Amino acid sequence: MRLVTTLDGRPAALVPDGATERLLDLTPVVGQAALADVLADPGATARVRAAVAHAHHAPADLPPADGVRLGPPVRPGKILCLGYNYRGHVAAGADPHGDDPAYPDVFVKTPNTLCGPDDAVALPAAADDVDYEGEIAVVIGRRAHRVSVADAMDHVAGYTLFDDVSDRGWQGRSSQWELGKCFDGFGPLGPALVTADEVPDFHDLLVEVERDGVVTVSQSTSTMVFTLPFLVHYLSEVMTLEPGDVISTGTPQKLPEALAAHRPLAHGDAVTIRVVLGEHPLALTTRFVDADRSEGENR
Repeated sequence: MRLVTTLDGRPAALVPDGATERLLDLTPVVGQAALADVLADPGATARVRAAVAHAHHAPADLPPADGVRLGPPVRPGKILCLGYNYRGHVAAGADPHGDDPAYPDVFVKTPNTLCGPDDAVALPAAADDVDYEGEIAVVIGRRAHRVSVADAMDHVAGYTLFDDVSDRGWQGRSSQWELGKCFDGFGPLGPALVTADEVPDFHDLLVEVERDGVVTVSQSTSTMVFTLPFLVHYLSEVMTLEPGDVISTGTPQKLPEALAAHRPLAHGDAVTIRVVLGEHPLALTTRFVDADRSEGENR
């Protein structure tokens, strides 16, 4: 299933109809329950599955999805991010595991960073070296506390996309990255949550990122340093992961030509993250605007 939350907070599902998508309002099935609560409740999830399966028989009866503004699919209590979790480009003959860290490099994004897939990201006057990082975000569906690696995936509800927007200048001012990572709106999430059963192998996905139509990242999740089950296990040793919490699994290294041509994001730039999850691609496009123009962009 592909589940979304509309800008006014209604849970819904995307139903394919040929090359387009339709929107199935789930409030008649689960009321105004947040998606995180639906995914944590087996009974509610079963009712949603039945409603989505029924809608597949007559998708044309549903309104088009492209006319509805979306918010983040979930509103996580915790946004946990990985610093270095993809192996970079290595010279021929070099050991690809040679620079692997011993432990995951974990940092947090604060709740003020969260925004939806249809929101423009404001470029603050104080930030002059803003960069993007396209990532797959994992959404927790069941409470996880000290879970084993073997049981970790039982606690994963599904996947969505995350743009870990960062200002490199502020990030480099101290050993702690949070000020560079936590400007308002620096965490676009969405557009849909793809349930875990749609993705047979998380570690066989291609993450692609485009900046203004040019591919700057193209790398497989098979090159991750730390596997998803290990990450869920590792984080749950320290903190209880609750339904709706997000683990953003790190960004692949940009392609050499993109690294060489780096320039800070500017007003009018757009970044698209694209991953095929299940049978269909999921794409998150972030537009960037100067802070003094952002209010009009997000109406």
